[in-house]
Amino acid sequence: MNRYVRARVSGIVQGVGFRPFVFRIARENGIKGTVSNNHMGVDIMAFGGKEKVARFLKALEREAPPAAVVEQIEITEAEPFEADSFSIEASSRGGERQVLVSPDLATCDDCLTELFDPSDRRYRYPFINCTNCGPRFTIISDTPYDRPNTSMAVFEMCEQCRSEYEDPSDRRFHAQPNACPSCGPSLWLAEPSGRRLEGDPVVEAAAFLRDGGIVAVKGLGGFQLACDATSDEVVGRLRERKRRYGKPFAVMVRDLGEAGRYCEVSAEEASLLGSVKRPIVLLRERADSPLSRMVAGGLAHQGLFLPYTPLHHLLMEEAGTPLVMTSGNMSEEPIAIGNAEALESLAGIADFFLMHDRDILVRYDDSVSRVFMGREYPLRRARGYAPYPVNVTPPARTEVLAVGPELKNTFCLLRGGEVFLSQHIGDMESAGEAEHFEEALAAMKRLFSLKPAVVAHDMHPEYMTTQMAREMGMPAVEVQHHHAHVVSCMADNGIAGRVLGVAWDGTGYGPDATVWGGEFLLCDERDSKRLAHLYQYPMPGADACIFRIYRMVMGVLSELFEDLDEAMACLRGRFDISDEEARSLEFQLSNSFNSPLTSSAGRMFDVAAALCGLRSEAQYDGQAACQLEAAAQAAGEPYRFMIDRGSDPWVLDTRSVFRELMDDLEGGTSAPEAAGRFHATMARALVDTADALSRETGLKRVALSGGVFQNEALTTLAVEGLNAAGLTPYVHGRVPCNDGGVSLGQAVIAANSV
Repeated sequence: MNRYVRARVSGIVQGVGFRPFVFRIARENGIKGTVSNNHMGVDIMAFGGKEKVARFLKALEREAPPAAVVEQIEITEAEPFEADSFSIEASSRGGERQVLVSPDLATCDDCLTELFDPSDRRYRYPFINCTNCGPRFTIISDTPYDRPNTSMAVFEMCEQCRSEYEDPSDRRFHAQPNACPSCGPSLWLAEPSGRRLEGDPVVEAAAFLRDGGIVAVKGLGGFQLACDATSDEVVGRLRERKRRYGKPFAVMVRDLGEAGRYCEVSAEEASLLGSVKRPIVLLRERADSPLSRMVAGGLAHQGLFLPYTPLHHLLMEEAGTPLVMTSGNMSEEPIAIGNAEALESLAGIADFFLMHDRDILVRYDDSVSRVFMGREYPLRRARGYAPYPVNVTPPARTEVLAVGPELKNTFCLLRGGEVFLSQHIGDMESAGEAEHFEEALAAMKRLFSLKPAVVAHDMHPEYMTTQMAREMGMPAVEVQHHHAHVVSCMADNGIAGRVLGVAWDGTGYGPDATVWGGEFLLCDERDSKRLAHLYQYPMPGADACIFRIYRMVMGVLSELFEDLDEAMACLRGRFDISDEEARSLEFQLSNSFNSPLTSSAGRMFDVAAALCGLRSEAQYDGQAACQLEAAAQAAGEPYRFMIDRGSDPWVLDTRSVFRELMDDLEGGTSAPEAAGRFHATMARALVDTADALSRETGLKRVALSGGVFQNEALTTLAVEGLNAAGLTPYVHGRVPCNDGGVSLGQAVIAANSV
């Protein structure tokens, strides 16, 4: 007797070869029926003998394609129906969209074999793909994921490609971007004027790269700027043209073996580098690395990644050298995605343009990650990760849009137990980034039929995202920045209830109108209470202290000396300060003018770096702190600090830390030794404060969040210290600890506040 069933499969099950997989296992088990895409995922109607159906359903659960993510299989008994065989049906387009869209996937081994096989009809074809790899999120305009809803719709498949597409035994069966040189997108090399050059575009582009040229390459989610990563002159020229003077560049290398020539690569790091996500991975550079020292900007780690498109593989093979591969934009502007847009915006940067005619529909930067204590620790979540949702519990009763912070912006939409976190947007400080935000938000709402009823935003009244939220015409929930950080870490780890939260970063608006950033909070998903914070120092010139670090040093010195004259003498003994700048600092501090107080841990690391002689002015936020970590030797004996429990909240007083640091340096201690002692001090201060607060509150769980915890040395010492104290530390693993994860916390807090 036959059994009739209906199976509804949700998750990432469109665009990853799931329907061909269902077709294959149905045929293997003698099952008849249909499989189709719909707005929820994949819908299967099947019947056969009871044992055959049982085997089919077991295979459905256990043997899914490697790129698929099956979140749920709902099986119900069905009314008997007629079918002569098993077939793939046309997609259903009705209903509210809840299907998940796959991130773009790195080129698979089968396609790579064909790419470099002279006898294959797709030999050296830069758009080769199959159901296991290739573009997904960046080419989709709507769901379900079918060719008419992608930028491949304009390319009509030739007879051979159509035959593959319709052949259930072929791995290109229903591969939506399927194409070949006869019918698919084409590639060309152009001058900034737009004039196309003769010859093989990849061969010519590689030759220009070897000769010191800068080439704009049209990638998956936008243009990238490529140049020889071993040449100081070329990398310096790219920095000058792009106006990116300090931030590290990422480097693309041909394979894992080449990565090992330049950096130390552990087994876990090799696995992350070679994964289908292909993020940029931060790796400790080898002393004998031939990479230009201008690539990493004086830091100890290089960001390496492997080719993830056929075009990248061809270019790396032909160039024969590691390539800087950075976002195709002027600093602080969105990445260019259109050919005309790139020719206009990158004309002053790139010497040549490697372009094609497959449109990019979603801007999508490269993801950045690292391995921390054996597990992935994301720093920027974009290509390969977004828009795959983060699951949270319990499910929210209201759909929430969280617009995120000002810097390293992401937004997210929370529906039920799924948080759709956007790709990395960037710093919301220009009209271009605001347009990128609006463009990405509109796409996310459309693809997943999201209809938020509440918007969450940062407490800072001047953030662009705050202004945008207030103009959206729906109830708005104001969320304190550091509360959002801690709840983001909680949601990342799937924990609920009260925790001790340590939120250390550069800047966050406090409800007391001071600048927070060194916080110890009692948190849950609804409320937070400030239990302790780092000692507050004035910031003469406010945000000017972020880049002119000697100003922040003066703010610290003003709290260490009896009067400002002594503090200024100490400052000018260490830094070359003009008379005009000195007068400005003294006026601001003596009159408390434009000198807000800050508890920021990030600013304290900046000050330590400046006192160690590493950097007195920064080209980007956190540069000095990064160089302090790079310089630090093994942690030594901590400097003295004091936890003042007589105030409410407690104050972790660091004034003696800076006194001893200066004494240490004046006594002949090297900068690397002093930097190591400073890291040991801040970690010990964190652990001792958390331990004392744990005894007061009875809480043992400690969530660590904020950009300062990108510092591997500090975070390692803090986690080890908390464990040794009998506490349970939690760090991020699915979303960044920096501001790129804040929108997740905002959404969860808002959902629990309405």
